[in-house]
Amino acid sequence: MLRYENNPIVKPGDVQPSLKELKVVCAFNAGAVKFKNQILLLLRVAETAKDAEADYITFPIIEHTNEGPKVKLKSIKKGSPDLDDSDPRMLIYQGQPYLTTLSHLRLARSDDGRQFSVNPTPAMLPQADLEAFGLEDPRITHIDGKYYITHTAVSPAGIATALASTDDFKNFGRHGLIFAPENRDVVIFPEKIEGKYMAIHRPYPKHIGTPGMWLGRSEDLLHWGEYQKIMDVREDSWDCVRIGAGAVPLRTPKGWLEIYHGVDKDNRYCLGAVLLDGDNPSKILARSKEPILTPEAPYELKGLLGNVVFTCGVVELKDELLIYYGAADSVTALAITTVEEIINSLEPI
Repeated sequence: MLRYENNPIVKPGDVQPSLKELKVVCAFNAGAVKFKNQILLLLRVAETAKDAEADYITFPIIEHTNEGPKVKLKSIKKGSPDLDDSDPRMLIYQGQPYLTTLSHLRLARSDDGRQFSVNPTPAMLPQADLEAFGLEDPRITHIDGKYYITHTAVSPAGIATALASTDDFKNFGRHGLIFAPENRDVVIFPEKIEGKYMAIHRPYPKHIGTPGMWLGRSEDLLHWGEYQKIMDVREDSWDCVRIGAGAVPLRTPKGWLEIYHGVDKDNRYCLGAVLLDGDNPSKILARSKEPILTPEAPYELKGLLGNVVFTCGVVELKDELLIYYGAADSVTALAITTVEEIINSLEPI
């Protein structure tokens, strides 16, 4: 695994704010795809209030108005006894959770997969009540000429996964929630298997069970069932607390290669890989004993949430596998390897 020498490839300063009242603080966790001889990234862009009084925490949320959903700024006085702001990503005020940023999805384009120009306006903005806290962590699957985008939809009701689609990356159809809270890290396989669509997802159990990766099946991409838990956390390992799918599974001659993330007891996010059977993805053939990428570079260690590498997209370009990953929940970076190198690093099950 080789980090691109000019990392990070997208920084907050590369992205224009969506509104004059906002500033971009993060540009990360991008879905990736080849489209018309270019590499497209669909970035998660997180924004917060551009100007705020020193004694207040001010952040954007979506509210409904007579003209439709609008971004509104909410302010809470610092030091309030009803305020918990110990997590830089969220706060709780009078028992109600809020995010400190509001995320939308933004396109970036490249001819070589390394140097990207970011579109000046958003591709997808949060709209519905169930997206009131933003859109996050898109993954892009190409099936029969159409591109399907799973993304996290965050709201006071919880963290869910929604589906969108496009054939030109200009117009996006919105298909609503496909997995209810709390369920995220959803990646759809790029072809039907045994006549059905398949997806890896990660429900988050609150009382009994561990946050592992599940397989779901669908006839129409909207209604999912036939669930199976296919992979779990491992005790005293780099992925002992929770795991989740990263990029869309990649078909190889040896099976489906899935790059996933794991979290350890120190809340360190690393990347690993798993090889799934090509005809039966519920069967694991091999898995990373050690991470293939760990937070080491300065831009991975410090940011909104340090000690994090997290991927939502990979692209095969010639003989290379380009892994686009969010670093420290702040910037987008690139790691370069090959499919063969990753598969050879896996430990057979």
